[in-house]
Amino acid sequence: MSNILKNSTATVKLNTGATIPLLGLGTWRSTEEEAYNAVLSAIKDGYRHIDSAAIYGNEAPVGRAIRDSGVPREELFVTTKLWGTQHRDPKFALQESLKRLGLDYVDLYLMHWPVALKTANIKDGNYLTFPIAPNGKRDVDLDDWNFIKTWELLQELPATGKTKAVGVSNFSVNNLKDLLASPTTKVVPAANQVELHPYLPQEELVKFCEGKGIVIEAYSPLGSNGSPLLKDPVVIKIAEKYGVEPAQVLINWGLKRGYVILPKSVTPSRIASNFKVFELSDEDFEKINNISKENGIKRFVDPDWEGFETFV
Repeated sequence: MSNILKNSTATVKLNTGATIPLLGLGTWRSTEEEAYNAVLSAIKDGYRHIDSAAIYGNEAPVGRAIRDSGVPREELFVTTKLWGTQHRDPKFALQESLKRLGLDYVDLYLMHWPVALKTANIKDGNYLTFPIAPNGKRDVDLDDWNFIKTWELLQELPATGKTKAVGVSNFSVNNLKDLLASPTTKVVPAANQVELHPYLPQEELVKFCEGKGIVIEAYSPLGSNGSPLLKDPVVIKIAEKYGVEPAQVLINWGLKRGYVILPKSVTPSRIASNFKVFELSDEDFEKINNISKENGIKRFVDPDWEGFETFV
């Protein structure tokens, strides 16, 4: 079956009224050199949406690639994220991210996880880390802090001009319900970035966010490192039918569901091919929908936040 491949230009509106490209470049697990080259390559190929985070340790090369691309800043949508050790001072954390990025503002600033981390046991002053408690486990701050308090501070940041919008990441339906029910919540998150792919379709979460005007963003849309998704027989068969790569099938499945997709790659040819979109038939779309129903749900990103149940 032949299909016309073209660069993605689709966008969706955030609840702020701003426009966000549906297809962006993820930079998780990219080294400094890989991140710089990947972002530069992506922007050259037509990407206008770049996703980063403080804890990735690559904001500086991401920002340098953005500047070196020659594309005007206002034509790009840039996201970064608040790390757990800085939940009590997101204003300062954002300013530090902007310094590393070399940018005056980001378009979206996300609370990376709904989990605050203690800093008392950090000895070297590096807050972009996973602090460890004396018991050898992650030093989670459950004493007198929670994500609702973090959001109370985070929601004030758009007024500073340092970010155009704020949102969350790795929030469950119940997390969002608790956040939205709080009397201190004045701003509905613009986005919720979560793991999303055919093995983890998150139908309840997608539906809930759509009903609240929260844009869903899919990280690890191809599965995480070592994921069997790219070798799934259903995906491979559909890819052969359309004459495309399995990764393109997975990306276009997500786009057909109507949310933001953030595939990560450091290979120029893959970055270019991931940006090509085509029309997946309703029949093939349903075949992919059925993968998790037949094989069960599989989550690849599930860190142990000691004492905090993340995905309930």
